[in-house]
Amino acid sequence: MDSQASTPGEPEDASTLSFRIPPTSFGISFGLAGLAEVWGTSSKSIGTPKLIADILYILTALAWCTLLVLYFRQGSKRIVADMHDTVVAPFIQLIFLIGMLLGAALFSFSATAGQILTGISIGSAVLFGGWLTGQWILQGLDISQLHPGYFLPTVAGGFLSSATAAQVGWHTAAEALFGIGTVCWLLVGSVLLNRLFFLPMLPPPLIPSLALESAPPAVAGYAYFAITDGKTDMIAYGFFGYTALMILVQMRFITIYVKQKFSAAFWSFTFSYAAVITYAIEWLGAKRPDGYTIMTALALTLISSLIATIAVRSAIRIGQGSFFPKVHPVQ
Repeated sequence: MDSQASTPGEPEDASTLSFRIPPTSFGISFGLAGLAEVWGTSSKSIGTPKLIADILYILTALAWCTLLVLYFRQGSKRIVADMHDTVVAPFIQLIFLIGMLLGAALFSFSATAGQILTGISIGSAVLFGGWLTGQWILQGLDISQLHPGYFLPTVAGGFLSSATAAQVGWHTAAEALFGIGTVCWLLVGSVLLNRLFFLPMLPPPLIPSLALESAPPAVAGYAYFAITDGKTDMIAYGFFGYTALMILVQMRFITIYVKQKFSAAFWSFTFSYAAVITYAIEWLGAKRPDGYTIMTALALTLISSLIATIAVRSAIRIGQGSFFPKVHPVQ
């Protein structure tokens, strides 16, 4: 999603790092958080060890904190440039989305600490989503610049804020935040589909971001379950139906996914598909059809294998020094 080196006119990083930490790098923590959510949901549904989810949340927190330190070491000029960059700016929201997921997980151990982290993250997410929306209005965008990452600031921001607010006991706030996610999904989603339908395909580095198309209905359904304590009414079935449609769309994309060279962008697959699996496990747990335990275990195995494969390949690339884009030495 990022070039492999700084280009003339880009701000030089303020740190001595020989590599660049773009906002998309937080997809690593986001994917780990998604896998933790899957295991946490399955522990409630079929009794898988909750310890696995707890370990994954710890790994998420470690990765998040490490990336935060490295990202902010790049200096304020780099961060400001990212906030105004039409490609990477939406991914800055990942910082706050991860924070609220960690806060909701922490809530089961310490209600006060969990609410503090969740509240700060939700407030920051709403503020950043509002600022970025205003920035895009003032800056003006070329529709060809749009990509599925544009779901992150207000759509994912709204729905995940809603779900985590409900999980820490703030139900009125959760309903209001659900409204943000819903309206922004209708608006941003329609414009984005228009871009994908009628303009040339995304450039290769952004093709993995098409996986994010599957996330909004699943995260919306997950948030709706959190608000209503698992109510399976017409609205819930509507989210379920659209999620199923988006899964079929993703199956059609397989032909272009397999042609892509492995890169950090592959982390786009992780949380998106983990959200779908989490939502599916929620439904299986609510309806308990024949064989639901086997279906849950199979889904858990598939998503864990996918994310583990991406994590291992990423670790190898990090060890080789070829995972993060390079930057020019600071003069």
